[in-house]
Amino acid sequence: MKFSKLSQLFLVSTIGLLVATLLTACQIITIDYVFVASSAGTGSTSAGQIETFAVDSESGALRTGAPKVSSGGVGPVSMALTSDYANLYVANRGNNSVVHFTIASNGVLTAKESVTTSATPVAVAVNTANTFLYVITGTTSATLTEYPLAAGAIGNAASQQSLVLPSFSGDTVVPTALTVLANNSDVYVSVVDQSAYNPGGTTTSNANPGWVFGFSVGASGVLTTTAGSPYRAGVKPSGIQADPVNRFIYVTDYANNQMIGYAIQTNGSLSFLVNGPFKTGNQPSSIVIDPRGLYIYIANALDSSVTGYSIALPTGTPSAIVNSNSSLLYATDTKPVAIAVDPALGRFIYTANTLGNSVSGFRLTPDTGTLVTTQATPYPTGANPTALVIVPHGNHSLQSVTP
Repeated sequence: MKFSKLSQLFLVSTIGLLVATLLTACQIITIDYVFVASSAGTGSTSAGQIETFAVDSESGALRTGAPKVSSGGVGPVSMALTSDYANLYVANRGNNSVVHFTIASNGVLTAKESVTTSATPVAVAVNTANTFLYVITGTTSATLTEYPLAAGAIGNAASQQSLVLPSFSGDTVVPTALTVLANNSDVYVSVVDQSAYNPGGTTTSNANPGWVFGFSVGASGVLTTTAGSPYRAGVKPSGIQADPVNRFIYVTDYANNQMIGYAIQTNGSLSFLVNGPFKTGNQPSSIVIDPRGLYIYIANALDSSVTGYSIALPTGTPSAIVNSNSSLLYATDTKPVAIAVDPALGRFIYTANTLGNSVSGFRLTPDTGTLVTTQATPYPTGANPTALVIVPHGNHSLQSVTP
């Protein structure tokens, strides 16, 4: 069958249009930005940086986004976002600073004001009302400081709490992590008593090593110790996370390879989940709960893995999720120390791998909680990434799931 020249031109044009359409359909559509705190080079004096990655809406693959920016200091260790995703706060241990950045719709970060902390910052968190920034500091002591926020800007410290064990006031207590309830009513801080737990060194105290301090937040930001605080938390609590409906708190115990669960009482006090603690991988370092409050994911530093758990909603009991390889572990690059989940729809999970100099990505299966690695994971980063956060983009940022 022969075609006229006109027919041939029409056929070629049609094929070309079809190919162009398919190529357009295959273009990467950004649904989230992932911000990663790392170092620009090696060594303890290397400047910190924040790297921006764009998330492909279909595969979850990461690609380089906006240009890197300075973290405002050396050794960034923690990041936090306002609930409207318009502001980012970065804690730098090298110069005792917390730096405020605004976030543009295209993922570009702009540095604003900063505050200097009295001791080394360890972690930061923002309440969902975007009215207070919480910072824990200290390497030989533990302090929780509350800063008021006005349109994202950091004000002068409004409240400060020294975290001292009542019966062991002379012990060296250092903070490890903190979390704020979604209803803004309470703040919880995990600490380690180094006088009681000091691997390779001496101990001078017979106190329980791991603890969680709880504080209720008054209308003007006044912090009041919750009943029974502090609460025992294993040997070396490393991560702490509240569920999105203010019912449960979960803490990872780095030394005992376990997760401890608590029920939150109406007065903000904590009580142990009776069937815990729950086994994790080796050296659990960080914990996250998906936005529906159905699943828990833990980054295990020594195993270079993630473990997943489904939450029994009536009781808060976590049950380990078995993946397709009949394993409880999902492999990451080397030594994940931070983990984050897409906050709008809970579709993707990423870990910051401090010895792999990378981010590992997973796609979350909503009905089972199982994970599948994203395309081309892991994704190279700067040196020794330590923290990451995820910001929804465009119309996607207006969507959410209901816990």
